[in-house]
Amino acid sequence: MHLVRRPPLDGEQAGNAKLVLLLGLGVLPLISAGSANVAGFQATQTRTFCGSCHVMEPHAHDSEDPKSMTLAAVHGRNHSFGADNCYGCHKDYGMYGYVMTKFGGMRHVYYYLTEYHSMPLEESNHDIRIRRPLPNENCMSCHTTMAPRWQSIGDHASSLDRVRSGEVSCASPGCHGYAHPMTKIGKELPLP
Repeated sequence: MHLVRRPPLDGEQAGNAKLVLLLGLGVLPLISAGSANVAGFQATQTRTFCGSCHVMEPHAHDSEDPKSMTLAAVHGRNHSFGADNCYGCHKDYGMYGYVMTKFGGMRHVYYYLTEYHSMPLEESNHDIRIRRPLPNENCMSCHTTMAPRWQSIGDHASSLDRVRSGEVSCASPGCHGYAHPMTKIGKELPLP
């Protein structure tokens, strides 16, 4: 006695059985896995996900603070970014940017699970640093340096070549200020 009987794979009903097996064991699992991956990737682009590690809570709270004037908070209040402002500023914009950003995110998850999970918040604010300075290209993907309005500002016009070359950081005290209040001077930003 069998609980489940294998359908005959030869004879008159073989075509239907093969189609059912193909759909049930091949196509539907692939579609389900693909949908879950897409949903998971989209979830990792939100501020909620970024702030879910206790060491990132101060950064996420600063982005949500209506009184804060840091770049993160200003962009967090912008309807174009909203809850995705962490990803909008920290992602790679190159040809393989999406993939490289996801690999970098997995690196963050790895370090969080192996090193920072039990670290007190005060210690993490001192020790955790961004992997590399945010390039001006990230800012310029939304804020073009070609716009007449941008070039009409005296400080912008006088430092245009240095901003485009990366010699001067947009997120520095002389320009728009640090992205977060816990920025480590000389660790997150390139020194001129």
